[in-house]
Amino acid sequence: MKMRSHRGRVETRIIVLLLVTVLSMATDCPSFELAKGINGLDKIVLRECRSRSAEVYLYGGHVTSWKNENGEELLYLSSKAIFKPPKPIRGGIPLCFPQFSNYGPVKSHGFARNRIWELDANPPPLPSNSSSIAFVDLILRPTEDDLKMWPNNFEFRMRVALGSEGELTLTSRVRNTNSDGKRFSFTFAYHTYFSVSDISEVRVEGLETLDYLDKLRNRERFTEQGDAITFESEASIRFLRYLYLLDHEKKRTFVVRKEGLADAVVWNPWDKKSKKKISDMGDEDYKHMLCVEAAAIERPITLKPGEEWKGRLELSAVPSC
Repeated sequence: MKMRSHRGRVETRIIVLLLVTVLSMATDCPSFELAKGINGLDKIVLRECRSRSAEVYLYGGHVTSWKNENGEELLYLSSKAIFKPPKPIRGGIPLCFPQFSNYGPVKSHGFARNRIWELDANPPPLPSNSSSIAFVDLILRPTEDDLKMWPNNFEFRMRVALGSEGELTLTSRVRNTNSDGKRFSFTFAYHTYFSVSDISEVRVEGLETLDYLDKLRNRERFTEQGDAITFESEASIRFLRYLYLLDHEKKRTFVVRKEGLADAVVWNPWDKKSKKKISDMGDEDYKHMLCVEAAAIERPITLKPGEEWKGRLELSAVPSC
């Protein structure tokens, strides 16, 4: 039994290496490579000729790094992040599927971030994007444990792409593959952790006149009156529209664009929660991160058998005054 298990792992790695080789042959500049990450977990490294890069772990389909041409890290990764299944990775861009937070019967944030994804060598076509320098396609199907928790068959395909200007794009497609005619509904989020200089130097714009639900006040609905949000305490609020995250100290603006995702979540745990309730986050880490999440929460996505939903997130970082 042990020899057969070892052989299976070797065969799987050979297949993955072959897929990476085939998918990398189309460009003079190495577009991506398979590498070993923390604790030996497989990851894909996307590269662009001007040193921009992104890293995607097959565990969780999880983007853990996004760097600009100066090698600066644009995503926050916890100083205490645990790269050991089944623990989710704290930071980067976790995928919340088929449930966001505790908005339903499944465990908080679902199970997609706790599963090993596979390379998708033959995905259905996406509209061409000539600005994509490097990309990788991943696929997730339910395990027996998933079906016990959430009894629905699905295919979850995701493309992670690095553009010519350093923009990072994640395109998710979820298809209902139930054979019994049953519909299913789900909520979803790209739980993006941005790296910031200091939370006190950050503001989020693009929210004026929008309704929002404040989780810290029993999800009561309010209307944002100001032209920006700044941070002096824990925040957990949900908005609409694409957003701008301004980091004054680094003179950088993150632009968050989204399609098929009606909601956006802004979250920072602040000091007490990060110290007392989040064991895989450093005590001072809250000062250097802010989550701005593209999501579909208030109105769950419902699919009939054979139907497919697509949600797209595009992140870019531009200089600001």
